[in-house]
Formats: sequence, C-alpha cells, structure tokens
Amino acid sequence: MKHNIISLIGIVILAVGLNSCSEDVTAPNNENSEGKLAMEFTFSHPSQSRATETAFESGDIVGLFVSDAETPLEISGNTVNNEKITFNGSAWKASRTLYWNEGRYNVYAYYPHLSDITSITDLPFEIKTDQRDNAEGMSGYEASDFLFASAKNVSASASPVDLQFSHIMSKITVRLIKGEDFEGEIPNDATVYIHNTVTESSIDLAAGVVTKTLHGTRNTVVARQVSPTSYSAIIVPQRLENRVPFVEVVMNGVSFLYDSKFLFKPGIHHIVNFVIDKNPDQIKIEVGGEIKDWN
Repeated sequence: MKHNIISLIGIVILAVGLNSCSEDVTAPNNENSEGKLAMEFTFSHPSQSRATETAFESGDIVGLFVSDAETPLEISGNTVNNEKITFNGSAWKASRTLYWNEGRYNVYAYYPHLSDITSITDLPFEIKTDQRDNAEGMSGYEASDFLFASAKNVSASASPVDLQFSHIMSKITVRLIKGEDFEGEIPNDATVYIHNTVTESSIDLAAGVVTKTLHGTRNTVVARQVSPTSYSAIIVPQRLENRVPFVEVVMNGVSFLYDSKFLFKPGIHHIVNFVIDKNPDQIKIEVGGEIKDWN
C-alpha cells in the first residue's frame, strides 16, 4: 500500500512537471479578450536605407492609415487614422495596441510623420530650402525626403505587414569636377545652390503621388554636403522648361553659375557633374545617370 501511494505521488509530480514545461514553450498570445489579433508592422526604406543614408534610427516616426479595402481613404473614420508608429531601435510600436477586425484592409504609410493632415488627396508639403546637416534634430534634407508605402487587401494575421517605402520626391547630386584649366584642388567647403525650383507641392496619400504646386514660388535650395566634392538636395518633381540659372557653386569667394533646362523626375536620383574651369564663365554640366530607389 505504501508502495502504491508513493507511485501515485510520483505520477502527480510528473504530470505537474510536464504541464509546467508545456506553459514555458507556449508562444505569447497577441489576441485581445474578444479574440482579435493585434496589428504588427515592419517598414523598409528603399534599398534598406533611409534619408540619412544609413538605417532607420530609434525615435523615427512613421504615419499610418488603415482603411477598409472597399472604402476610400479619408482623413478620419478609417480603422486607423494617422497613427504614430515609432521605431524603438529594434521594432516598430504604436502608443496603443491596434487590433484587426474581420474583413480586408488597405494599409498606407508615409515618412516623416505629420501631425496635421488637412487632406488625403491634396496634402500640402513643402521641402526645406536649407538642406544642410545640423547639430540638432532632423536635417532639412531628411525632412524633405517624403517616403510612401502601401499594402492592399490585407487581412488579419499574426504575421507583421511588411511595407516597402519608395521615394516620391526627386533628388539631385552635384559632383564638383576639375576642368582642364582649373588650378589647384577643389576646396571641401563649397556651397552649392539649386535655383529656380518650386518648393511647394501637393501629395496624394492614397496614391503616393506628389505634384508641384501650380503657381508656387520658385526658390533656391541649399544642398547638403555628402563628400568633400559632392552635394545633394531633395527637389519637388518638376520641369524647368526655360533656360534659367540652375546650379551655382560658391567656393573661395567665387561664384560659378550655370544656366540650364532640366526635368526632375519623381523617385529618381539625378547625377550631375559640374565641371569647373579657371574662368567662371567656362563651366559646363555633364548629366550622368538616373538612379531609382536610391540609398
């Protein structure tokens, strides 16, 4: 009898131990009390890089909309309305848990996040005129590089929705090249200006399309330095139909100005070689390649 009691105790302990082990390996439940699945998202920058030309950094904020697949995207009344999704260094998190309902959805994301969305199809957005790096906060270049991503007909899933961003603005890189008559070395502290471009635009957040403001003011954009002799700027897609002052390089107190027509294409990185000679009036431009989904 004593032997039987001991055996029974052993069986109970074994059963408890097995149950404990089973709980340890159970995957975490991402459902709420009503059985709804939590929304999870991952965001990828074009070429796995972002406007700073590294990776997304802790504190970056994406704006997110989720609407019924059969319903047009609106400013409000969607399943998710301009939610802030913040990168914490390893994952993207909203300030609250978002849950899927039954049905299918369209997901829209953009970067950088804007607090005030006044229109879905005609959102005003202006690039920065000074895009040089600064010591504090987001640079003018990064704040100007509007990114867009979408995923259509998404249904509830425990797996995250992967959204691949694309550039919708245009980018120009001016590379300073020594001409045959140029003496010495090109200084590494030049200032490069892109003249006569409209900096105001309208963005359709449902389509991911940017349009130059029709009667917008033409401004001058100061490019950011990316290497000792290379400078880049984000520009609203547009066409310079007439020959106008276009690129200006100021170095050692001397201005080198080039007049030209130009077509800034959406989502395209334009490479321009700015060939500098001894005489400021003898400069020329060589338009290089066009790169899509740049770093």
